[in-house]
Amino acid sequence: MALMCVIALFALITAQCARATPPNFVLLFADDLGYGDLGCFGHPSSLTPNLDRLAAHGLRFTDFYVTSPVCSPSRAALLTGRYQTRSGIYPGVLYPASKGGLPLNETTIAEVLKSKGYTTAIVGKWHLGVGLNDTYLPTRQGFDNYLGIPYSHDQGPCQNLTCFPPDVKCYGFCDQGVVTVPLMFNENIKQQPADFLQLEKAYSEYATQFITDAVRNNRPFFLYYPSDHTHYPQYAGADYAGKSPRGPFGDALMEFDGTVGKILQTLEETGVINNTLVFFTGDNGPELMRKSRGGNAGLMKCGKGTTYEGGMREPAIAYWPGSIQPGVTRALASSLDILPSFAKLAGAALPDVQLDGVDMTNILLNHGASERQTIFYYPIAPSEKYSVFAVRWKNFKAHYYTQGAIHSENPQDSNCSSLFLKRYDPPLLYNLEADPSENYNLNSTEWDSVLKQIQAVKEQFEASMVFGESEIAKGRDSALEPCCIPNCTPKPTCCRCTSAL
Repeated sequence: MALMCVIALFALITAQCARATPPNFVLLFADDLGYGDLGCFGHPSSLTPNLDRLAAHGLRFTDFYVTSPVCSPSRAALLTGRYQTRSGIYPGVLYPASKGGLPLNETTIAEVLKSKGYTTAIVGKWHLGVGLNDTYLPTRQGFDNYLGIPYSHDQGPCQNLTCFPPDVKCYGFCDQGVVTVPLMFNENIKQQPADFLQLEKAYSEYATQFITDAVRNNRPFFLYYPSDHTHYPQYAGADYAGKSPRGPFGDALMEFDGTVGKILQTLEETGVINNTLVFFTGDNGPELMRKSRGGNAGLMKCGKGTTYEGGMREPAIAYWPGSIQPGVTRALASSLDILPSFAKLAGAALPDVQLDGVDMTNILLNHGASERQTIFYYPIAPSEKYSVFAVRWKNFKAHYYTQGAIHSENPQDSNCSSLFLKRYDPPLLYNLEADPSENYNLNSTEWDSVLKQIQAVKEQFEASMVFGESEIAKGRDSALEPCCIPNCTPKPTCCRCTSAL
């Protein structure tokens, strides 16, 4: 009996000590991944055993949202906890020659955690600007270490690059007339063009070494892994090429999942798995125009580029053994909520700015209710004139405007790709609990009270929104395109450097 008491006391003390130690954070962020793309979210032929393991032993979100249906603005909101309209990352996305980027007066998750002694690293796609003299790179935004491509890997000519072994060229042409995509290490170009066959291996090795070094130095850490997968053009190295029954998209997804597995293995081997919160989600919906080489939105309507559910509702999983109990939550949550939640768990102060995110630790630790009741859907090109296109309040979603996108070309639903801006008065209204596919408009007068409530929260939100100066509207200068041989000619073709990864 005495021995059992001692064991119980030891377990209690151990648990208290573990909670007293600042948790580590690993943030996994997929690219152009649809709500229905993972095995754990119902796809029958996706091989994602490591993400499925996170879902089985962690908390799976059914109602998780990002703030934009395209890359750069979604990433800005994720890292700052603020809608992209505040930081100026609109309209659309940043390009290799963009003059602007995420303003340095914005506070990122990395900067919040560094204030508490965290070591920080990003491995993968940045897409928040390069700028003059590397002004906007991650190393200027709170990250100690960076290995990755600074924007989308289709933002450079790819038709002569190898995407699958032994020498299968990338599918399509990607952007022309610009430099090939570089692989950067901190603020230096390590390779140009990036070697897609070795890229994920380099990411995996860098991420695992970062974790190992942080643990060895007794430092809490934040690892941000925004993968290039599964964005077009898909690629995969020898370990994954041809291994998925789903084809090239499945191979790319499988390679991403493999890196997730290596990160989890390192957390276990270094003994910090029980003191690390791993959070997974994606930046926006699938690029349906790519057909089988694009993603899958599952039940959700349309995809990338639209404010329908398929454009902004993403799979999400939180995993923290011993702290987060396995299960499924229908609580409303957003990528905006990650910064305030990480800050709360780390004991860090929040930035002294208008945040749009809320603390979701009650969801994570208690499977409790969300502090969030609303989601605001901005289009690719938000403006003060049109404001938000749609609002979700509790289970209900009202569309004030809809507009399709080329990204979401879908022969089964012309609404997904129609570029005609449609205005609705009264708004279209859907009950997303009963109708997640947005098929059945609730157009009877019995729903007037719901529309009035949504209109009230919309007006309150719009009154609080101050649009920042558009960083993307600052334009482009080809001289800013990253080149491993500065001032070489003729640019862009002279920008080529090879080095082993």
